[in-house]
Amino acid sequence: MRFEVVTLFPGMIRACLEYGVVGRAVTRGLLQVGTEDPRSHTVDVHRTVDDRPYGGGPGMVMKPEPLAAAIRAAAARVPEGCPVIALSAQGRPFDEPAARRLAELPGAVLVAGRYEGIDQRVLDAVVDEEWSIGDYVLSGGELPALVVVDAVARLLPGVLGEPGSAEQESFTGGLLDWPHFTRPEEWEGRRVPPVLASGDHEAIRRWRLKQSLGLTWRRRPELIRARRLTAEEQVLLQEYCAEAGVEPPRRAL
Repeated sequence: MRFEVVTLFPGMIRACLEYGVVGRAVTRGLLQVGTEDPRSHTVDVHRTVDDRPYGGGPGMVMKPEPLAAAIRAAAARVPEGCPVIALSAQGRPFDEPAARRLAELPGAVLVAGRYEGIDQRVLDAVVDEEWSIGDYVLSGGELPALVVVDAVARLLPGVLGEPGSAEQESFTGGLLDWPHFTRPEEWEGRRVPPVLASGDHEAIRRWRLKQSLGLTWRRRPELIRARRLTAEEQVLLQEYCAEAGVEPPRRAL
């Protein structure tokens, strides 16, 4: 898969391509990440990429000419038909299903905005979608672009050491992940739950599912409300709530 990131700070993107899952994917040739700087498409001596907003107001807006030219140059390096995605606080939420859909494609162009935003005409003319990684404002789109790259990279075949790892993490099944433990069995008076050392695979499966359901209900209740719980899940969620002293969702009663 190939990502092209349109950014005023190419070094910021390149610096993160040497580490962790993304670095492994790049080293193995499973992922390519290029960059395109809008400053390379300016025509004035100052390499101007922003200007004051029409209508007044604080801050500056990214100019359409160099940004659109950079996006088109980046799009020419990915397979035809790949989406152009702008990272923006106004975008739709980026989530695990979106990452999985993107991982099925041969590539994408990610546009990292700066300043007060991107001239709307560029968004209308050359951008297919706008994505947001959360309800907060960052100083630029580079970090969100790297979040997208990382989330997608781990889904590419051959990237993770364990083929099933990506299938057992938060949001993969619409639930948060269960708690994880490793050696030693006791640390500062806190012990690993006995069921995890029991060797009873069915009991371990039920414990993990119960914890996932309970943690999701406590931290992301909207995911439980939107989920069609199976009979087993309803029972396990009731058990979790009773054990934790938490009010269960009405639909699970």
